[in-house]
Amino acid sequence: MDADETLERISVALPAGPVEVSAAYGRPDAASVTVAIAHGAGAGYAHPFYVGFARGLRAQGFATLRFNFPHIETGRRMPGPPAHAVRTWAAVSEWTAARAPDDALWASGKSYGGRMASMAAAEGAIAPAGLIYLGYPLHPPGDPSKPRVAHLPDVAGPQLFIEGTRDPFIDPHEQLLEAVASCQDATLEWIEDAAHSFEVKGRKRPADEIGADLAPLVAEFIRARSEA
Repeated sequence: MDADETLERISVALPAGPVEVSAAYGRPDAASVTVAIAHGAGAGYAHPFYVGFARGLRAQGFATLRFNFPHIETGRRMPGPPAHAVRTWAAVSEWTAARAPDDALWASGKSYGGRMASMAAAEGAIAPAGLIYLGYPLHPPGDPSKPRVAHLPDVAGPQLFIEGTRDPFIDPHEQLLEAVASCQDATLEWIEDAAHSFEVKGRKRPADEIGADLAPLVAEFIRARSEA
């Protein structure tokens, strides 16, 4: 955890009873936007990629909230039912509304975390100012016959898809282009030669640096949509 972040606990109401998940919250002076950051299926909120991404966003003047999903919090490797992740996103939205009621909330997530944010928004469990997908998992690698896109047209807010051109989760690219076109308001940005975790072929970098490098692109999109 960075020195400018505080460790938080967020209560999530699950069918079997409430659970608490870990989170890290950082807020620069004069921030008016909070970006919630959800992790992928297999690595929690403390992974260096998310630490770096959050650090980069705070350097741009945004508040950040990194958080765990319940399956990571309890030490399980595989995600629970999607409804659990949707409830977690709802709890995160309520927490940020209580902590920073005047902030615009943007929901962001890497892979699984971004897809769960889109499902929560499509179902009306959250109503963020917009959504940011870092490597949206369009389908399982090598199996484009199972697209995860039916709900995307139901998302009302602006959506930014940031995708690596070598990501096996979005091959063929034409399928992703069709999915983005089906959305009410979506923008696609490519990271050339990047794979699913945005590592670029032939360029070895630490994960926190990779995450931080995505922050200016996200900040530019948020500012443009906030001023529109």
